[in-house]
Amino acid sequence: MNTSAGLLGALQPGTRERLLETARSVAFDAGQRIFDEGQRADRFWILHTGSVTLDVHVPGRRAATVETLGSGDLLGWSWLFPPYQWHLGAQALSPVRALEFDARVVRALCEADPVTGRAVARRVAEIIGHRLQSARTRLLDLYGPHGSGARP
Repeated sequence: MNTSAGLLGALQPGTRERLLETARSVAFDAGQRIFDEGQRADRFWILHTGSVTLDVHVPGRRAATVETLGSGDLLGWSWLFPPYQWHLGAQALSPVRALEFDARVVRALCEADPVTGRAVARRVAEIIGHRLQSARTRLLDLYGPHGSGARP
């Protein structure tokens, strides 16, 4: 599910352009840790190329991958909701190029324009729902009885 195009598509053209004007291009090397659970969530990214794994800390085990994101996907949603801490970790699986957005700037844009704020919040909520379902399925596949993550 490519959810980032939907994030930008949820915005009016003028707002989308203002948002894109605040972005900067960044790159991550394969294997580079982008963020860890519990760290301050002060930015987010829209991936252009490459792939990123989302993972969750599992005590006594290595981090479990819950989803892999690719071109066009939104990386990060914890920046929108207090306490602004990452709920998952992220690592570049391959070399990544992305647009990076400052969370404070985007939150200010959302506060200043309630229509934009609702559109962003709604789209990010859809992303969260998708990611939670993916995490649930993946964790059941990894740690539950055989086949428990699959839907009938």
